[in-house]
Amino acid sequence: MIAAEVFFDTNVLLYLLSGEAAKADRAEALIQKGGRISVQVLNEFVSVATRKLRMSWSETKDVLVIVRAVCQVDPITIETQERAVRIAERYQLNFYDALIVAAALLTGCGVLYSENLQSGQRIDRSLKIVNPLS
Repeated sequence: MIAAEVFFDTNVLLYLLSGEAAKADRAEALIQKGGRISVQVLNEFVSVATRKLRMSWSETKDVLVIVRAVCQVDPITIETQERAVRIAERYQLNFYDALIVAAALLTGCGVLYSENLQSGQRIDRSLKIVNPLS
């Protein structure tokens, strides 16, 4: 699988900071291969890192630099938002999860690594949800 085919949910980036070595190592191995994320993923990462994990702004920015160096970052557009509304309704997903799914679909990814969504589920017959820890 080439890097452009995978999209990472926020939880995969957060595994980089996990105290559990297996999770952190798995996330690092996947992310080092490259892939795609959206600006939303970066924003969610910053929110959790600074609020819940109490990382300093300096530490948070250091991680962001690394992630942006290995992952292509895609914007959230009106098209993304409209697609997310349809996906949330059709698949009964949380809207913010649907935004990530929509971004992955619109960038042509075939795999979305996420622990939050149902592993093995196919969205619009082209995107497969994969739990990166299973």
